[in-house]
Amino acid sequence: MREKIIKKASSTVVAFIGILVIVLILSAKKSPALKRETAAKAYSILSLGDSYTIGEKVPTHDNFPNQAVQQLKEKGYNFQQPVIIAKTGWTTDELQSAINKARLKNKYDFVTLLIGVNNQYRGRKVVEYIPQFEELLKRAIKFTGNHSSSVIVLSIPDWGVTPFAEGRNRENISKEIDEFNSANRLLAQQFKVHYIDITPGSRKAGTDSTLLTDDGLHPSAKEYNNWANQIVAVIQKAF
Repeated sequence: MREKIIKKASSTVVAFIGILVIVLILSAKKSPALKRETAAKAYSILSLGDSYTIGEKVPTHDNFPNQAVQQLKEKGYNFQQPVIIAKTGWTTDELQSAINKARLKNKYDFVTLLIGVNNQYRGRKVVEYIPQFEELLKRAIKFTGNHSSSVIVLSIPDWGVTPFAEGRNRENISKEIDEFNSANRLLAQQFKVHYIDITPGSRKAGTDSTLLTDDGLHPSAKEYNNWANQIVAVIQKAF
């Protein structure tokens, strides 16, 4: 009886090892193929926004969409140059209008959305911003083929700490920026997209001039690099 039990146990172990070897062989065959597929496909990014996205006062290659793509390429991912729909001064409704007029593809692998600072700057209310931002977010999701996990919303930086805000009510600017960000964060959570809070980092510009361009308002390449790092981290997780 004891010999039968030992014999049966040995057979089970041998069978398990055999299955394990087969699984490892199949995995070894599959992994290179997946890697080749990832390397072969040219991934796309659509970036929607305003001056913070287009990169006012910095060379094009230094704005955050281009820095993100460059970092991804260096990590071995095959990405096309980003498609950017953004312009200095744009509000949510102006961005919406520009998207309507732009000749865009039906689908992109990733979409970033950063908009709202000019709504605040022009004295517009959050109650107006909310439905307009929601519509933009829905369109961003649609551009990814309805994959909400491929959409990245960035919070609005706080320009109230910059030299440009000298003589203005800095405390009120920061308060209003927070209100707008509370709105876009809640919408990001509602639609289950990624949310990157770059606002705390933007406030460091109040004591670190290297984070701003020479106009004393817009982010420098150094600050855009900080944003790009966080975007790359999100995209890498998607792979």
